Amino acid sequence: MADHSLKGKTVVIGGGAKNLGGLLARDFAKDGAKGIAIHYHSDSAKSAADETVAAVKELGADAITVQGDLTKPENVTKLFDETIAAFGGVDVAVNTTGMVLKKSFTEISESEYDTMFGINAKAAFFFMQEAGKKLNDNGKLCTIVTSLLAAFTGYYAVYAGAKAPVEHFTRAASKEFGARGISVTAVAPGPMDTPFFYGQEAPEAVAYHSSAADLSKYTKTGLTHIEDIAPLVKFLVTDGWWITGQTIFANGGYTTR
Repeated sequence: MADHSLKGKTVVIGGGAKNLGGLLARDFAKDGAKGIAIHYHSDSAKSAADETVAAVKELGADAITVQGDLTKPENVTKLFDETIAAFGGVDVAVNTTGMVLKKSFTEISESEYDTMFGINAKAAFFFMQEAGKKLNDNGKLCTIVTSLLAAFTGYYAVYAGAKAPVEHFTRAASKEFGARGISVTAVAPGPMDTPFFYGQEAPEAVAYHSSAADLSKYTKTGLTHIEDIAPLVKFLVTDGWWITGQTIFANGGYTTR
């Protein structure tokens, strides 16, 4: 019987420097992971990545940072190869990277379209592809998407549209990777109380999103908190291994289907 705990395992986290990725890195270390690779994209995130590495080491795990633009497949390969070189293999791969754009459908430029699909769909595809090649048997793969996949709304056409393919990638990968015991899932949070959310929203929109979830009055801000998502991701890459090919909506009732 395979061991589905994190004890002694190696984890790679796309976008692991801060926010949800940073919290997951710390939680995985607390739960006994042996080594954690913290990916970050730009120089501006380097200090946060270094802080996360230091925190992980204080918790008893080893850690490295790997910088790269994951819209370039060679950088995805580099991320996994450097993880394997440092720790001997990869057992768990979590991709938290993404980019949001709130804009009228008729005003979205070609370059904005290409950027959004590059970060939200292309990078996710090649991350999942590389995980399928490099994960150890009985590995776990999880990708963060968005609860807007279940929304009937405007202004997020290119963001939700670029995340939508990841649902299909998840189903297809689960079929192809399952023979090696690898489970593949996606988690769809509601708007999260992080800088990722606030940069796009006017105060009145923040007020709306903060009240839209059924359970909003039971949280500090009404939004999804990374502390509500991290336990779900941990479950899916450990005891929840029997769940595969699924997108799990975790948003307090912000959207449902």
